[in-house]
Amino acid sequence: MPQIQQTQVRNRLLAHVSAEDFARIAPHLEFVELPWRHAFSQPNMLAEYSYFLESGIGSIVAPSPEGHSAEIGIFGREGMTPIATALKADTDPFSTFMQVAGSAYRIRSAALVAAIDESNTLKTLMGRYAQAQAVQSAYTALSNAVHQIDERLARWILMCHDRTDGNDISLTHEFLSIMLAVRRPSVTTALHVLEGNLLIRAERGLIIVRDRQALESFARDAYGTPEREYERLIGKMN
Repeated sequence: MPQIQQTQVRNRLLAHVSAEDFARIAPHLEFVELPWRHAFSQPNMLAEYSYFLESGIGSIVAPSPEGHSAEIGIFGREGMTPIATALKADTDPFSTFMQVAGSAYRIRSAALVAAIDESNTLKTLMGRYAQAQAVQSAYTALSNAVHQIDERLARWILMCHDRTDGNDISLTHEFLSIMLAVRRPSVTTALHVLEGNLLIRAERGLIIVRDRQALESFARDAYGTPEREYERLIGKMN
């Protein structure tokens, strides 16, 4: 099988690593298709593989012992999972899985850890990505505390739009309710607000962004800081 070329990858982390670091991990990369609900990792369990997304959207969900859950972050072709592996922390208490089907390059976690041990530049890049993801999670908590539900919905749609080709985003009411940590009727109400402002069109299992600039204005300060932090630390997300 021919070795993957760095110029062929869409994943922003793989694109930003040095040529030397890419040559170090490329022989271990395997391209895989990822269906909806594909599980990357389970709470407090070692993950055999680490994934660098090429397309689609992954979800990081924090579960409670009582069976409740809330999404604390998403990632697409700008990122990888699980971050715990990249930080040599082994496990974390989260569930990570695909919310929008796509594809990725996967690598055995042991091989990734070995490559990180051999390269300070790769270690730095993984640390910077972990920082960017931590900022996203922190601003998710802030947004849940201070913003109205329709503004929070606008934020999540913008974040998904950043990680999607085109304006059509496969988002179910179930996914949106987990994103927003609210019941599905509240999601429906918030969608009607955004539709009424001609920002999106909502169909069954699909959100169509109609006016990206106006959607950003509607979200106000709920959107933007984590995205700027990613660009500061790593580079352009797209």
